[in-house]
Amino acid sequence: MTNTAEAREVVLRLNGITKRFGSLTANDSVDVTLHRGEVIALLGENGAGKTTLMNILFGHYTADEGTVEVFGRTLAPGATGAALKAGVGMVHQHFTLAGNLTVLDNILLGTAPLWSLGRGRREAQARVRKLAADFGLAVHPGAKVGTLSVGERQRVEILKALYRDARVLILDEPTAVLTPQESDALFETLRKAVDQGLSVIFISHKLHEVMAISDRVLVLRHGKLVGETPTAETTPHALAELMVGAEIAQPVPSEAKPGATLLSLRSVFAHPPGHRTGLQGIDLDLRAGQILGLAGVSGNGQGALAELISGEAKPQSGEMRLGNKAAPPWSPRAALAAQIGRIPEDRHSTGSIADFSLTENAILESYKDTALSRAGWMRWSAAEAFAKQVISRYDVRCPGPEARIRLLSGGNMQKLILGRALESNPRIILANQPVRGLDIGAVTYVQKRLIAARDAGAAILLISEDLDEILGLADVIRVMSEGRLSPEFLRGSMTATELGRWMAGEGFDRAA
Repeated sequence: MTNTAEAREVVLRLNGITKRFGSLTANDSVDVTLHRGEVIALLGENGAGKTTLMNILFGHYTADEGTVEVFGRTLAPGATGAALKAGVGMVHQHFTLAGNLTVLDNILLGTAPLWSLGRGRREAQARVRKLAADFGLAVHPGAKVGTLSVGERQRVEILKALYRDARVLILDEPTAVLTPQESDALFETLRKAVDQGLSVIFISHKLHEVMAISDRVLVLRHGKLVGETPTAETTPHALAELMVGAEIAQPVPSEAKPGATLLSLRSVFAHPPGHRTGLQGIDLDLRAGQILGLAGVSGNGQGALAELISGEAKPQSGEMRLGNKAAPPWSPRAALAAQIGRIPEDRHSTGSIADFSLTENAILESYKDTALSRAGWMRWSAAEAFAKQVISRYDVRCPGPEARIRLLSGGNMQKLILGRALESNPRIILANQPVRGLDIGAVTYVQKRLIAARDAGAAILLISEDLDEILGLADVIRVMSEGRLSPEFLRGSMTATELGRWMAGEGFDRAA
């Protein structure tokens, strides 16, 4: 950037934003200024107030105090859609897509009256394909959104915002499902757009990305703006400490001591419905005392594998064994009976029930435990005590165990689901994107718990699109691409770039 931010046009200004929910102050007199052609990063722990601030900007919440200005005009409080009309686009942490419509229909929805959506579809589809190619966001325009994986839906959200020619773009964890090469390509495209005047608020828990893309960093803690600094004048370590208000010690796993194979797959094929990628004759072993990290771009078969292990799907062919015995007739109940702890990828549709309380969600997979029920009757005092234990140990920031889980931020919802799975002491842990959306303090705690579970003898399948997490935590790494599994790579034997090539399918092509 040739000019300082102060010399450029102010495109967005949040003035003294305060928002209270009962006794909880989610935002406490927060000021944010964004200039034309600038990228600011917004950091903070889960529950720090980032999502609330963005909801106020988009009119979903009305601030108790303060104003929102876009391009010099004050937006009416609570006017949903006003920010969009003013040129602000956002890729939300929680998707706002219609599952029964195609990708193209979702992108076009809201850009024209419903009766005219059929016009100009060929041109619109061509534009969507070009945007997808430019940003490295592969997705089929004709696919029904309901058949897409979580990662593919996130790509649709990015394309939806780009299609509307937003002049201010808010990105919430935009690279969670991209390979390192695709992330680099996205950043390069964003830089070109920023040079042409696009302004960006970048929300991410990946501090190396914050350092790579942003001009300034703003840090929220407990609803207050506690720090603001030019990116060039800070470090990831300093930002992490500012976020949590304490020193952060990253977990370093000791050398694994793998034991017996607790679950194995041999020549397994599985073909889920729709456009989703299935399993193409894979072999897999999950061993006691070992973390197997599965890397890959979202939508390459990881979902099919997770559904198979959790009992939500059955193999079309091949063999599945628990220990040295063939698996029983497979179902979610059979998986729970086999002591498989499940941390699902989608915390909304498969991880929780929105209108259930935290207590009810905490016991969803253990309500038949004798400690929680007797002769068919729930022991609600015991259930609430368990929920309180999870809330305390996993720092779930909430009004209390009686609150509806839909009222929690995504990160706090994820922490409750993590606690529910890990507190049951499972023999096998399916950890599918376990730290997606978590702040660095929560990530560190969860990773320590996974290492402790491994050291206690659990077999862990860690599915993640975050290569830093895979490289730092997994004892053995495999890559999934188009339903195929790579050979095993020991920790430290592969770089992120080398794994990224496998994720793009290059390693499979050479091996063939």
